[in-house]
Amino acid sequence: MSSQQYKTLKGMQDILPPDIFFWQKMEQTAREIFSVYGFQEIRTPIMESTTVFSRSIGESTDIVEKEMYTFTDKGERSVSLRPEGTASIVRSYVENHLDKLPAPQKFYYMGPMFRYERPQSGRFRQFYQIGVEAFADSSPRMDAEVIAMLGRLLSDIGLEGIAFQINSIGCELCRPGYRDALLGFFSEKKENLCNDCRRRYDRNPLRILDCKASACREQRQGAPKITDHLCEGCRSHFEELQTLLSLLQVSYSLNPDMVRGLDYYTRTTFEVTSQSLGAQNAVAAGGRYDRLVKEFGGPETPAIGFALGMERVLELLKKTELRISPCPAAFFAVLGDAAGSACLVLAEQLRRQGHWVEVGDAASSLKSQMRRADRMAVRHVFIMGDDELRSGIVKWKNLVETGQGELKITDVALFLAG
Repeated sequence: MSSQQYKTLKGMQDILPPDIFFWQKMEQTAREIFSVYGFQEIRTPIMESTTVFSRSIGESTDIVEKEMYTFTDKGERSVSLRPEGTASIVRSYVENHLDKLPAPQKFYYMGPMFRYERPQSGRFRQFYQIGVEAFADSSPRMDAEVIAMLGRLLSDIGLEGIAFQINSIGCELCRPGYRDALLGFFSEKKENLCNDCRRRYDRNPLRILDCKASACREQRQGAPKITDHLCEGCRSHFEELQTLLSLLQVSYSLNPDMVRGLDYYTRTTFEVTSQSLGAQNAVAAGGRYDRLVKEFGGPETPAIGFALGMERVLELLKKTELRISPCPAAFFAVLGDAAGSACLVLAEQLRRQGHWVEVGDAASSLKSQMRRADRMAVRHVFIMGDDELRSGIVKWKNLVETGQGELKITDVALFLAG
Protein backbone atom coordinates (compact mmCIF):
# COMPACT_ATOMS: atom_id res chain seq x y z
CA MET A 1 0.00 0.00 0.00
CA SER A 2 1.39 3.41 -0.97
CA SER A 3 2.63 5.73 1.78
CA GLN A 4 0.77 8.53 -0.03
CA GLN A 5 -2.43 7.18 1.53
CA TYR A 6 -1.12 7.97 5.00
CA LYS A 7 -0.34 11.66 4.62
CA THR A 8 -2.13 14.52 6.38
CA LEU A 9 -5.03 16.09 4.54
CA LYS A 10 -4.45 19.34 2.71
CA GLY A 11 -4.68 22.26 5.13
CA MET A 12 -4.01 20.07 8.17
CA GLN A 13 -0.73 19.74 10.05
CA ASP A 14 1.03 17.79 12.76
CA ILE A 15 2.37 19.98 15.56
CA LEU A 16 5.74 18.61 16.59
CA PRO A 17 8.71 19.59 18.75
CA PRO A 18 10.21 22.14 18.81
CA ASP A 19 7.12 24.07 17.57
CA ILE A 20 4.93 22.48 20.24
CA PHE A 21 6.91 24.31 22.90
CA PHE A 22 5.80 27.66 21.41
CA TRP A 23 2.19 26.44 21.61
CA GLN A 24 2.59 25.35 25.22
CA LYS A 25 4.16 28.69 26.09
CA MET A 26 1.24 30.54 24.49
CA GLU A 27 -1.32 28.42 26.31
CA GLN A 28 0.43 28.68 29.66
CA THR A 29 0.84 32.46 29.36
CA ALA A 30 -2.80 32.86 28.34
CA ARG A 31 -4.04 30.82 31.30
CA GLU A 32 -1.96 32.85 33.73
CA ILE A 33 -3.07 36.22 32.37
CA PHE A 34 -6.74 35.31 31.96
CA SER A 35 -6.90 34.04 35.55
CA VAL A 36 -5.81 37.36 37.06
CA TYR A 37 -8.57 39.09 35.06
CA GLY A 38 -11.13 36.64 36.43
CA PHE A 39 -11.70 34.56 33.28
CA GLN A 40 -12.46 30.85 33.71
CA GLU A 41 -11.97 28.10 31.13
CA ILE A 42 -14.92 26.63 29.25
CA ARG A 43 -14.77 23.73 26.76
CA THR A 44 -17.42 23.14 24.12
CA PRO A 45 -17.85 20.36 21.50
CA ILE A 46 -15.94 20.60 18.24
CA MET A 47 -19.14 19.71 16.37
CA GLU A 48 -22.48 21.53 16.74
CA SER A 49 -25.82 21.76 15.00
CA THR A 50 -25.31 23.80 11.82
CA THR A 51 -27.91 26.35 12.92
CA VAL A 52 -25.68 27.34 15.85
CA PHE A 53 -23.28 28.88 13.35
CA SER A 54 -25.54 29.87 10.45
CA ARG A 55 -27.86 31.84 12.73
CA SER A 56 -25.15 33.63 14.66
CA ILE A 57 -22.38 34.16 12.11
CA GLY A 58 -24.81 35.06 9.31
CA GLU A 59 -26.12 33.27 6.23
CA SER A 60 -24.47 35.82 3.91
CA THR A 61 -20.96 35.53 5.34
CA ASP A 62 -18.16 33.71 3.52
CA ILE A 63 -17.81 31.36 6.49
CA VAL A 64 -21.35 30.02 6.23
CA GLU A 65 -21.67 30.25 2.45
CA LYS A 66 -18.33 28.69 1.50
CA GLU A 67 -16.09 27.58 4.34
CA MET A 68 -17.92 25.44 6.90
CA TYR A 69 -17.40 21.69 7.09
CA THR A 70 -21.08 20.72 7.10
CA PHE A 71 -22.58 17.26 6.64
CA THR A 72 -25.61 15.17 7.50
CA ASP A 73 -25.03 12.67 10.30
CA LYS A 74 -26.61 9.24 10.70
CA GLY A 75 -29.57 10.81 12.48
CA GLU A 76 -30.29 12.95 9.37
CA ARG A 77 -29.24 16.10 11.26
CA SER A 78 -27.17 18.86 9.69
CA VAL A 79 -24.03 19.27 11.78
CA SER A 80 -20.89 21.36 11.31
CA LEU A 81 -17.36 21.45 12.65
CA ARG A 82 -17.03 24.73 14.50
CA PRO A 83 -15.52 27.50 12.33
CA GLU A 84 -15.10 29.87 15.31
CA GLY A 85 -15.61 29.83 19.07
CA THR A 86 -18.11 32.52 20.05
CA ALA A 87 -21.29 30.86 18.76
CA SER A 88 -20.60 27.67 20.72
CA ILE A 89 -19.86 29.63 23.90
CA VAL A 90 -23.11 31.57 23.58
CA ARG A 91 -25.03 28.35 22.95
CA SER A 92 -23.49 26.88 26.10
CA TYR A 93 -24.13 30.10 28.04
CA VAL A 94 -27.85 29.91 27.28
CA GLU A 95 -28.27 26.13 27.53
CA ASN A 96 -26.51 25.88 30.88
CA HIS A 97 -28.05 29.06 32.36
CA LEU A 98 -24.66 30.59 33.00
CA ASP A 99 -26.36 33.97 33.37
CA LYS A 100 -27.23 32.82 36.91
CA LEU A 101 -23.57 33.13 37.88
CA PRO A 102 -22.39 36.43 39.42
CA ALA A 103 -22.04 39.13 36.77
CA PRO A 104 -20.02 39.71 34.75
CA GLN A 105 -19.48 36.14 33.61
CA LYS A 106 -16.05 35.76 31.99
CA PHE A 107 -14.77 32.72 30.13
CA TYR A 108 -11.88 31.67 27.93
CA TYR A 109 -11.37 28.75 25.54
CA MET A 110 -8.61 27.08 23.54
CA GLY A 111 -8.92 24.58 20.74
CA PRO A 112 -9.21 23.70 17.05
CA MET A 113 -11.53 25.39 14.55
CA PHE A 114 -12.26 24.31 10.96
CA ARG A 115 -12.75 26.27 7.75
CA TYR A 116 -12.49 25.01 4.19
CA GLU A 117 -10.41 27.73 2.57
CA ARG A 118 -7.19 27.96 0.61
CA PRO A 119 -4.24 27.13 2.89
CA GLN A 120 -1.51 29.75 3.05
CA SER A 121 1.16 30.99 5.45
CA GLY A 122 -0.25 30.91 8.98
CA ARG A 123 -3.68 29.73 7.77
CA PHE A 124 -4.85 26.12 7.85
CA ARG A 125 -8.16 24.29 7.41
CA GLN A 126 -7.80 23.02 10.95
CA PHE A 127 -6.48 25.93 12.94
CA TYR A 128 -6.27 26.77 16.62
CA GLN A 129 -7.62 29.72 18.54
CA ILE A 130 -7.38 31.12 22.04
CA GLY A 131 -10.37 33.29 22.84
CA VAL A 132 -12.32 35.00 25.60
CA GLU A 133 -15.96 36.01 26.07
CA ALA A 134 -17.30 38.37 28.77
CA PHE A 135 -21.05 38.58 29.42
CA ALA A 136 -23.42 40.88 31.28
CA ASP A 137 -21.41 44.11 31.16
CA SER A 138 -22.29 46.72 28.53
CA SER A 139 -19.86 49.39 29.67
CA PRO A 140 -16.89 50.61 27.61
CA ARG A 141 -14.81 49.73 30.68
CA MET A 142 -15.24 46.06 29.87
CA ASP A 143 -14.27 46.72 26.24
CA ALA A 144 -11.11 48.49 27.43
CA GLU A 145 -10.30 45.71 29.90
CA VAL A 146 -10.60 43.00 27.25
CA ILE A 147 -8.49 44.92 24.73
CA ALA A 148 -5.84 45.72 27.36
CA MET A 149 -5.76 42.07 28.40
CA LEU A 150 -5.19 41.03 24.79
CA GLY A 151 -2.35 43.53 24.51
CA ARG A 152 -0.74 42.20 27.65
CA LEU A 153 -1.03 38.61 26.40
CA LEU A 154 0.65 39.40 23.09
CA SER A 155 3.37 41.36 24.85
CA ASP A 156 4.08 38.62 27.40
CA ILE A 157 4.22 35.99 24.65
CA GLY A 158 6.96 38.06 23.06
CA LEU A 159 5.33 39.62 19.99
CA GLU A 160 6.70 42.86 18.60
CA GLY A 161 5.57 45.23 15.86
CA ILE A 162 1.84 44.74 16.32
CA ALA A 163 -0.87 47.42 15.97
CA PHE A 164 -4.38 47.76 17.41
CA GLN A 165 -7.17 49.08 15.19
CA ILE A 166 -10.59 49.89 16.61
CA ASN A 167 -13.97 50.92 15.24
CA SER A 168 -17.63 51.13 16.21
CA ILE A 169 -20.24 49.63 13.87
CA GLY A 170 -23.25 50.94 15.76
CA CYS A 171 -26.34 49.19 17.07
CA GLU A 172 -29.91 48.40 16.04
CA LEU A 173 -30.80 52.09 16.40
CA CYS A 174 -28.20 53.58 14.06
CA ARG A 175 -27.44 50.62 11.78
CA PRO A 176 -30.63 50.97 9.64
CA GLY A 177 -29.70 54.52 8.65
CA TYR A 178 -26.21 53.41 7.73
CA ARG A 179 -27.62 50.48 5.75
CA ASP A 180 -29.72 52.90 3.72
CA ALA A 181 -26.65 55.05 3.08
CA LEU A 182 -24.74 52.02 1.81
CA LEU A 183 -27.60 50.94 -0.45
CA GLY A 184 -27.67 54.39 -1.96
CA PHE A 185 -23.90 54.46 -2.45
CA PHE A 186 -23.70 51.03 -4.10
CA SER A 187 -26.93 51.31 -6.13
CA GLU A 188 -25.10 52.45 -9.26
CA LYS A 189 -22.06 50.24 -8.57
CA LYS A 190 -23.96 47.01 -8.03
CA GLU A 191 -23.19 45.53 -11.45
CA ASN A 192 -19.47 46.02 -10.86
CA LEU A 193 -19.47 44.00 -7.65
CA CYS A 194 -18.62 40.29 -7.43
CA ASN A 195 -21.45 37.76 -7.53
CA ASP A 196 -21.38 37.29 -3.75
CA CYS A 197 -21.64 41.02 -3.09
CA ARG A 198 -24.50 41.44 -5.55
CA ARG A 199 -26.42 39.02 -3.34
CA ARG A 200 -25.21 40.78 -0.20
CA TYR A 201 -26.45 44.11 -1.53
CA ASP A 202 -30.02 43.15 -0.63
CA ARG A 203 -29.36 40.80 2.27
CA ASN A 204 -26.61 42.60 4.19
CA PRO A 205 -24.73 45.41 2.42
CA LEU A 206 -22.24 45.72 5.32
CA ARG A 207 -20.70 42.48 4.06
CA ILE A 208 -19.60 44.32 0.90
CA LEU A 209 -17.20 46.31 3.07
CA ASP A 210 -15.59 43.06 4.22
CA CYS A 211 -15.19 41.47 0.78
CA LYS A 212 -11.61 40.64 -0.27
CA ALA A 213 -12.27 40.72 -4.05
CA SER A 214 -10.21 43.42 -5.75
CA ALA A 215 -13.20 44.70 -7.76
CA CYS A 216 -15.25 45.19 -4.61
CA ARG A 217 -12.38 46.89 -2.80
CA GLU A 218 -12.17 49.34 -5.68
CA GLN A 219 -15.92 49.98 -5.80
CA ARG A 220 -16.18 50.74 -2.08
CA GLN A 221 -13.68 53.59 -2.23
CA GLY A 222 -15.43 56.64 -0.80
CA ALA A 223 -18.24 54.60 0.80
CA PRO A 224 -20.04 56.19 3.78
CA LYS A 225 -18.33 55.65 7.13
CA ILE A 226 -20.28 54.03 9.94
CA THR A 227 -18.74 56.45 12.44
CA ASP A 228 -20.61 59.27 10.69
CA HIS A 229 -23.92 57.52 11.37
CA LEU A 230 -23.62 56.51 15.03
CA CYS A 231 -26.46 57.27 17.40
CA GLU A 232 -25.69 59.29 20.52
CA GLY A 233 -25.39 56.18 22.71
CA CYS A 234 -22.92 54.45 20.39
CA ARG A 235 -20.94 57.64 19.87
CA SER A 236 -20.63 58.22 23.62
CA HIS A 237 -19.66 54.57 24.19
CA PHE A 238 -16.94 54.75 21.53
CA GLU A 239 -15.52 58.03 22.80
CA GLU A 240 -15.32 56.73 26.36
CA LEU A 241 -13.60 53.57 25.14
CA GLN A 242 -10.90 55.66 23.46
CA THR A 243 -10.41 57.66 26.65
CA LEU A 244 -10.03 54.48 28.71
CA LEU A 245 -7.58 52.90 26.26
CA SER A 246 -5.42 56.00 26.45
CA LEU A 247 -5.63 55.85 30.26
CA LEU A 248 -4.47 52.21 30.13
CA GLN A 249 -1.67 53.19 27.73
CA VAL A 250 -2.95 50.96 24.93
CA SER A 251 -1.79 52.38 21.61
CA TYR A 252 -4.39 52.16 18.83
CA SER A 253 -5.55 53.71 15.58
CA LEU A 254 -9.08 54.31 14.28
CA ASN A 255 -10.18 52.28 11.27
CA PRO A 256 -13.71 53.28 10.21
CA ASP A 257 -13.62 50.72 7.36
CA MET A 258 -13.31 47.74 9.71
CA VAL A 259 -16.66 45.96 10.07
CA ARG A 260 -15.35 42.42 10.82
CA GLY A 261 -16.62 39.36 8.98
CA LEU A 262 -19.39 38.18 11.30
CA ASP A 263 -22.97 39.41 11.50
CA TYR A 264 -23.33 39.33 15.28
CA TYR A 265 -21.05 42.29 16.07
CA THR A 266 -22.41 45.54 17.53
CA ARG A 267 -20.62 48.70 18.60
CA THR A 268 -16.94 48.00 19.37
CA THR A 269 -14.85 46.00 16.91
CA PHE A 270 -11.07 45.67 16.94
CA GLU A 271 -8.17 43.90 15.26
CA VAL A 272 -4.52 43.36 16.02
CA THR A 273 -2.37 43.30 12.88
CA SER A 274 1.27 42.70 11.99
CA GLN A 275 3.07 43.88 8.88
CA SER A 276 5.21 40.74 9.04
CA LEU A 277 2.38 38.44 7.91
CA GLY A 278 1.63 39.76 4.41
CA ALA A 279 -1.91 40.25 3.08
CA GLN A 280 -3.56 38.08 5.77
CA ASN A 281 -2.11 40.19 8.57
CA ALA A 282 -4.65 39.85 11.41
CA VAL A 283 -3.21 38.21 14.53
CA ALA A 284 -6.30 38.59 16.72
CA ALA A 285 -9.71 40.22 16.43
CA GLY A 286 -12.93 40.66 18.32
CA GLY A 287 -15.77 42.92 19.28
CA ARG A 288 -19.01 43.43 21.11
CA TYR A 289 -22.13 41.35 20.36
CA ASP A 290 -24.96 42.61 22.54
CA ARG A 291 -27.83 40.87 20.69
CA LEU A 292 -26.52 37.33 20.26
CA VAL A 293 -27.50 35.81 23.61
CA LYS A 294 -31.09 36.92 23.15
CA GLU A 295 -31.13 35.53 19.59
CA PHE A 296 -30.18 32.15 21.09
CA GLY A 297 -33.21 32.29 23.37
CA GLY A 298 -31.47 33.66 26.43
CA PRO A 299 -32.06 36.87 28.36
CA GLU A 300 -30.96 40.17 26.84
CA THR A 301 -27.24 40.11 27.65
CA PRO A 302 -24.44 42.36 26.40
CA ALA A 303 -21.16 40.61 25.61
CA ILE A 304 -17.70 41.12 24.15
CA GLY A 305 -14.83 38.82 23.18
CA PHE A 306 -11.85 38.16 20.97
CA ALA A 307 -10.02 35.26 19.32
CA LEU A 308 -6.30 34.87 18.74
CA GLY A 309 -4.94 32.78 15.86
CA MET A 310 -2.23 30.57 17.32
CA GLU A 311 -0.63 29.71 13.95
CA ARG A 312 -0.35 33.41 13.10
CA VAL A 313 1.33 34.11 16.44
CA LEU A 314 3.71 31.20 15.92
CA GLU A 315 4.79 32.63 12.56
CA LEU A 316 5.65 35.92 14.24
CA LEU A 317 7.43 34.30 17.17
CA LYS A 318 9.68 32.40 14.78
CA LYS A 319 10.66 35.68 13.13
CA THR A 320 11.78 37.09 16.48
CA GLU A 321 14.26 34.20 16.68
CA LEU A 322 12.91 33.43 20.13
CA ARG A 323 13.71 29.84 21.06
CA ILE A 324 11.54 27.91 23.49
CA SER A 325 13.05 24.42 23.35
CA PRO A 326 13.18 22.72 26.74
CA CYS A 327 16.10 20.37 27.35
CA PRO A 328 17.00 17.89 30.09
CA ALA A 329 18.49 19.28 33.26
CA ALA A 330 20.75 16.26 33.58
CA PHE A 331 21.97 13.23 31.68
CA PHE A 332 23.56 10.20 33.36
CA ALA A 333 26.21 8.54 31.21
CA VAL A 334 26.59 5.09 32.73
CA LEU A 335 29.37 2.52 32.50
CA GLY A 336 28.35 -0.89 33.78
CA ASP A 337 25.08 -2.54 34.73
CA ALA A 338 25.31 -1.80 38.45
CA ALA A 339 25.93 1.90 37.78
CA GLY A 340 23.06 1.89 35.28
CA SER A 341 20.64 0.54 37.88
CA ALA A 342 21.82 3.03 40.50
CA CYS A 343 21.40 5.94 38.06
CA LEU A 344 17.90 4.77 37.21
CA VAL A 345 16.93 4.99 40.88
CA LEU A 346 18.63 8.38 41.28
CA ALA A 347 16.97 9.70 38.13
CA GLU A 348 13.56 8.70 39.48
CA GLN A 349 14.24 10.62 42.71
CA LEU A 350 15.28 13.72 40.75
CA ARG A 351 12.22 13.51 38.50
CA ARG A 352 9.99 13.50 41.58
CA GLN A 353 11.64 16.82 42.48
CA GLY A 354 10.68 18.27 39.09
CA HIS A 355 13.90 17.76 37.11
CA TRP A 356 13.91 16.40 33.55
CA VAL A 357 16.54 13.64 33.67
CA GLU A 358 17.69 11.17 31.02
CA VAL A 359 19.72 8.01 31.60
CA GLY A 360 22.13 6.59 29.04
CA ASP A 361 22.43 2.97 27.93
CA ALA A 362 25.18 0.98 29.64
CA ALA A 363 25.59 -1.04 26.45
CA SER A 364 26.69 2.11 24.56
CA SER A 365 30.14 3.63 24.72
CA LEU A 366 30.80 6.77 26.75
CA LYS A 367 31.51 8.66 23.52
CA SER A 368 28.16 7.61 22.08
CA GLN A 369 26.31 8.63 25.25
CA MET A 370 28.06 12.03 25.34
CA ARG A 371 27.11 12.58 21.70
CA ARG A 372 23.47 11.84 22.57
CA ALA A 373 23.59 14.30 25.49
CA ASP A 374 25.04 16.99 23.24
CA ARG A 375 22.29 16.52 20.65
CA MET A 376 19.69 16.93 23.39
CA ALA A 377 21.35 20.21 24.49
CA VAL A 378 21.76 18.88 28.04
CA ARG A 379 23.47 21.26 30.43
CA HIS A 380 24.89 18.79 32.98
CA VAL A 381 26.20 15.30 32.30
CA PHE A 382 26.99 13.01 35.24
CA ILE A 383 29.36 10.13 34.48
CA MET A 384 29.02 7.09 36.69
CA GLY A 385 30.71 3.72 36.48
CA ASP A 386 31.11 0.94 38.98
CA ASP A 387 34.18 2.66 40.48
CA GLU A 388 32.20 5.89 41.07
CA LEU A 389 29.37 3.87 42.55
CA ARG A 390 31.70 2.23 45.09
CA SER A 391 33.38 5.52 46.04
CA GLY A 392 30.13 7.50 46.23
CA ILE A 393 31.64 10.19 43.94
CA VAL A 394 30.30 11.13 40.50
CA LYS A 395 32.02 13.12 37.78
CA TRP A 396 30.11 15.96 36.11
CA LYS A 397 30.52 18.09 33.01
CA ASN A 398 28.74 21.30 32.04
CA LEU A 399 28.28 21.09 28.27
CA VAL A 400 27.11 24.70 28.03
CA GLU A 401 29.81 26.47 30.03
CA THR A 402 32.45 23.72 29.59
CA GLY A 403 33.05 23.28 33.32
CA GLN A 404 33.70 19.94 35.04
CA GLY A 405 34.37 18.46 38.44
CA GLU A 406 33.37 15.84 41.01
CA LEU A 407 30.78 15.72 43.79
CA LYS A 408 29.16 13.24 46.14
CA ILE A 409 26.34 11.23 44.59
CA THR A 410 24.13 12.30 47.50
CA ASP A 411 24.72 15.98 46.54
CA VAL A 412 23.48 15.70 42.92
CA ALA A 413 19.97 16.99 43.76
CA LEU A 414 21.41 19.99 45.65
CA PHE A 415 23.81 20.64 42.75
CA LEU A 416 20.95 20.77 40.21
CA ALA A 417 18.83 22.95 42.47
CA GLY A 418 21.63 25.50 42.68
